[in-house]
Amino acid sequence: MVKVQDFEIPEDLHYDVKNHIWVKVLEDGNVKIGLDDVGQTLAKKILFVRIRKVGTKVLKGKALAMLESAKWTGPMLSPVSGEIVAVNEELKKKPRLINEDPYGKGWVAIVKPSNLEEDLRTLVTGDEALKAQEKDIIERGVKKE
Repeated sequence: MVKVQDFEIPEDLHYDVKNHIWVKVLEDGNVKIGLDDVGQTLAKKILFVRIRKVGTKVLKGKALAMLESAKWTGPMLSPVSGEIVAVNEELKKKPRLINEDPYGKGWVAIVKPSNLEEDLRTLVTGDEALKAQEKDIIERGVKKE
């Protein structure tokens, strides 16, 4: 885990920096998806999460979940196309997990991707992700509280 401008950015994940979504490729080929540290900071305290149901087909760039916070309400866009195979039920009871542990207990959904190789091409990882995150943080003027 690397810190960029005080934000935690795990180097082993893939990122949609513009939408502040992280993707972890699992051993079984599925992907775990969540909101990154910058995204949860921008949203402020998450009050409510509505995730699409298991079995639902999702398209890259379309809503995977709806998030509501004290500052913002809107869609969390899927970084991959595929079928939802699991959702984080804990978020119904404790949506704040996204703020408290965005890369751990605050994950949102697991998707069986329909074209992972192609979808990963539009995401960044490693050094490229760190540079892109830093540029975005500076441009937005985001500060870790």
